[in-house]
Amino acid sequence: MNTGRIIIFRKITSRQNWRWKTTGWRKQNNEGLAFRGRSDALVWRMSKKSGKIAALIEQFCGQELDAHYLGYFECFNRQLYYEAHDVLEELWLPDRKGANGDFYKGLIQFAGAFVHLQKERLKPAEALFRLAEANLRKYPARHESLDIPGVLRVIETWSEALKTGDFQKNPMLSTPLPVVRPAS
Repeated sequence: MNTGRIIIFRKITSRQNWRWKTTGWRKQNNEGLAFRGRSDALVWRMSKKSGKIAALIEQFCGQELDAHYLGYFECFNRQLYYEAHDVLEELWLPDRKGANGDFYKGLIQFAGAFVHLQKERLKPAEALFRLAEANLRKYPARHESLDIPGVLRVIETWSEALKTGDFQKNPMLSTPLPVVRPAS
């Protein structure tokens, strides 16, 4: 046993669990951490989703902007909208009440709208576009190196296309897909 091992813990969400090597599964307590006995007996159980996200953002580690944030745009621009949502959610969840909470939430909703479009759920897509717009409007024109008015124009274009088609025609079939990224 390595008793000198250092383990770094972070606050966990309800979707994550801690596992004790000898006592089976134990869910988090109210503070988000569960400690019992020696800290070296505690191991993290990574979900399949966490491993996939780590692989998606690995190439962006060590850059000026957060790797999750950059990974979001990489996934979004590859039309992996659900993965974009997942990647940014990992950044948003621990700080959803912070200064960037609504910003990240708006971007997650923006990607979520495209998930709905991929699944032919046109009215829920438009609803998420509206929620994303409301959250992103709270931020200045350039926030986290992102052109907010540009994203809002994309939202408006896609929302109008849905309304024009009376929610019967999916604009993904006829409209070029957006490419969104922060400025370098």
